[in-house]
Amino acid sequence: MTARYKVSSPQFTTGYERKAFWELLERARDATCSLSLSLSLSLSRSLSLCLSPLSRARLSLRLSRSPPARSVGAAAPPPAAVPIMVLMPMNESALMSSISQGIDPAVQLAIQHIRESRLYSFSLIPKIYDTECDNAKGLRAFFDAICFGPKHLMIFGGVCPSVTSIIAESLEGWNLVQLSFAATTPVLADKKKYPNFFRTVPSDNAVNPAVVKFLNFYNWSRVGTLTQDVQRFSEVRNDLTNELEKADIQIADTESFSNDPCVNVKKLKDNDVRIIIGQFDENLASKVFCCAYNLNMFGSKYQWIIPGWYQGNWWEQANSTNCTTKKLLTAMEGYISVDFEPLSAKQVKGISGRTPQEYEKEYNMQRMQKGVESSKFHGFAYDGIWVIAKTLTRVMERLREKERHNMYHNFTVDDKEVGKMVLDVMNETNFFGVTGQVMFRNGERMGTIKFTQFQEGQEVKVGEYNAIEDVLDLINNTIRFQGVEPPKDRTFVRLQRRHINVPLYSILSTITILGMLMAGAFLFFNIKNRNHRLIKMSSPYMNNLIILGGMLSYASIFLFGLDGSFVSDKEFETLCTVRTWILIVGYTTAFGAMFAKTWRVHAIFKNVKMKKKIIKDQKLLIIVGGMLLIDLCILICWQIVDPLKRTVEEYSLEADPQGRDIAIRPFLEHCENTHMTIWLGIVYAYKGLLMLFGCFLAWETRNVSIPALNDSKYIGMSVYNVGIMCIIGAAVSFLTRDQPNVQFCIVALVIIFCSTITLCLVFVPKLITMRTNPDAATQNRRLKFTQNQKKEDSKTSTSVTSVNQANTSRLDGLQTDNHRLRMRITELDKELEEVTMQLQDTPEKTPYIKQNHFQDLNNILSIRNFTDGDKSMLKNHLEQKPQAQWGSVDPSRINRGPLEDINSPEHIQRRLSLQLPILHHAYLPSIGGVDASCASPSGSPGSSPRHRHMPPSYRVMVSGL
Repeated sequence: MTARYKVSSPQFTTGYERKAFWELLERARDATCSLSLSLSLSLSRSLSLCLSPLSRARLSLRLSRSPPARSVGAAAPPPAAVPIMVLMPMNESALMSSISQGIDPAVQLAIQHIRESRLYSFSLIPKIYDTECDNAKGLRAFFDAICFGPKHLMIFGGVCPSVTSIIAESLEGWNLVQLSFAATTPVLADKKKYPNFFRTVPSDNAVNPAVVKFLNFYNWSRVGTLTQDVQRFSEVRNDLTNELEKADIQIADTESFSNDPCVNVKKLKDNDVRIIIGQFDENLASKVFCCAYNLNMFGSKYQWIIPGWYQGNWWEQANSTNCTTKKLLTAMEGYISVDFEPLSAKQVKGISGRTPQEYEKEYNMQRMQKGVESSKFHGFAYDGIWVIAKTLTRVMERLREKERHNMYHNFTVDDKEVGKMVLDVMNETNFFGVTGQVMFRNGERMGTIKFTQFQEGQEVKVGEYNAIEDVLDLINNTIRFQGVEPPKDRTFVRLQRRHINVPLYSILSTITILGMLMAGAFLFFNIKNRNHRLIKMSSPYMNNLIILGGMLSYASIFLFGLDGSFVSDKEFETLCTVRTWILIVGYTTAFGAMFAKTWRVHAIFKNVKMKKKIIKDQKLLIIVGGMLLIDLCILICWQIVDPLKRTVEEYSLEADPQGRDIAIRPFLEHCENTHMTIWLGIVYAYKGLLMLFGCFLAWETRNVSIPALNDSKYIGMSVYNVGIMCIIGAAVSFLTRDQPNVQFCIVALVIIFCSTITLCLVFVPKLITMRTNPDAATQNRRLKFTQNQKKEDSKTSTSVTSVNQANTSRLDGLQTDNHRLRMRITELDKELEEVTMQLQDTPEKTPYIKQNHFQDLNNILSIRNFTDGDKSMLKNHLEQKPQAQWGSVDPSRINRGPLEDINSPEHIQRRLSLQLPILHHAYLPSIGGVDASCASPSGSPGSSPRHRHMPPSYRVMVSGL
């Protein structure tokens, strides 16, 4: 409703006229009157029309500042009494009535100080209406004050949130402004709903910027909230959430509870919330801290932040838990409480000319005289009265200015315009009061927020936050945390790499280096003695490949021991591929060469038809290259389709061994890919088949008894040891996947053992043989086989012509056997002479002997390993003297005696013609020959009649390669 009125310049000749005018205004009771009022000097003594309360109030303000006309020497009239409606619960049985009783001395003291200041021409008269903290009774009291009470210029009060919110919502319709000193509910901060509501006490939401500032001061960026399921606390939590999001502070968990908070407190702990902001009353605060004690959520690792408006010793009065007071105090130790500052700590005189400390002293005297308890809102009530006085004064000044500009004309002012003027003046309020700097921002008090800490059973102020300047000021050395430093806002997880210990890596690397030195020594030995018969017969090129494979396997150990602590992530990913390739290629190189050698022995000695079969080292190299080619195909496909990558496996949190407020999360780096099992299965299958093939070859050649050729026994031992160690190593390595030291130790020892045992089994016997008996390679020249296809010949001892695949090795064999054969030739000379005599005395056998010996010589000359030079020499010898050797006997010598003709030139020539073939025959074992008794490689030993009559001493066994 709008009241429009005209105001002419009133003139009162005496103070009685002014008094009569105010009495006339008090008789106007109708709150809904909307009649226009035109005041003039003639009507000033006889006003009888009804005015709306706000219109009358504004008129009274206008007139109360009009200077009266008085005679010289007349006494100054008393200041006009301006009634103020005060709404608060006064009944002692009503809720929050103690607040009202405690602020009454402050209100009276403020009115007294305003009157004493002589700066105001009016006196504020508080008219108290009891709301009893009941919505219905509060509304009735408000309407009674409007309709039947004095003409109130403003409403002061509002303690109970529910009653205050209902009345404040209707103020705009009545064109009244309410100023509260105790209503802290955040609901009233909604200016769209409560545009005419102001309060000198900061809202509950006002602590949220202070809390955010406090969190930023200690670099806490992760918090959790625990809120009682009540609208008041929910509103604060919602506003706090917005403030935290603006400050980029993470809310790890938000919990609400109604009665039992233990479940919610447990969730906070499970979510690793260290900084907990609580919003609950003191009745449930004891339950919260009891749960915190039972869950060990106190001490140096946790920080609780709770409201600071609890009553003193609340833990004793509100303890309804099964926790003792001692347990509660233990859990409460160190909590931070946040609340508005009831009185400023600054030693500065305010608007009343007194410091906050001086005011507090006077207030306590007034309070004690009345025998009431102190209220923490008394300072805000005191400053509230000063706000009303300054606002009314400023509004009257603005009205006077408008009147001055319209001094020759009557001017009209409606209540909306004046109401807007009052609101503007309220927002412009700025002075220093006993509660600090008094300012409003959209009706909200920009006050001071204090921080207190619970220390040893009492709360100690540790700092304050100035909302106007947005400054947090903490008192030095007052905050005492339970630990040596402020708590962490979370369990700081320090990622700790499970790496290979440097001492272990050093020890295994040293052993690996020794193994590589041993392999290098074997390589030097093999190259140096590559032309020696023993080494040459064992294929030195294949031996070099075996050593190379072993050294590659050794080298992979260095790469398996390198992890993220030594190399970067990218380099580690490269190592994953490199070490896999090196190990696989090294294994194939070593065992491929070994199995290729065994295959050659198997191919030669298992040749049933005993045909000429030459297998050179080049063919063996091709075989090894084929095996490596298969490896490369597998590895290249692996790398292209599904390459190995660095993966990180994290494990559960562990406590810090040094007792620090951190948690250790171990992590381990692996080389893995998507289909790791499939690729490993392919590699294991291929290597397994290779080992089975080696076992087969070793078994098939087990009866070849030439040490220089046959490594089947050592190959079998190597395959057995390597197979067993690989199976055990793979199983244990998989089981110790999360223990890198154990895994690396096992893998390294398996590689070292397999490589070392393989190299030693291949080369140590050769070293021993070379040192003790260099000729041992050909000592056992008799090769025996068991042919499953010819079981009927198993009992017959068969002399087998051995084949030497390395032709150059024959020269060394000839030099070695030369001395021994000469001794043998000397022994045969005597017997040869006797045979010569017998041939001379039996001319009738000459044709047979000639024919038979020509056949034997042809067989000897046809031996496949006999050198071309030896063949030509023997054939030339036979062509030059055929008749002298095997022709008819000279008749002139028939009648000579055997003794006088034995040394004749003819006998010497004949003896030499027989001795030379036998001499060449004796050299055949070293250069590759056949049994002298065999007419052909496939002939039977007893097929010739001559062999049946020849004594055993003339059957020379020739074997060897």
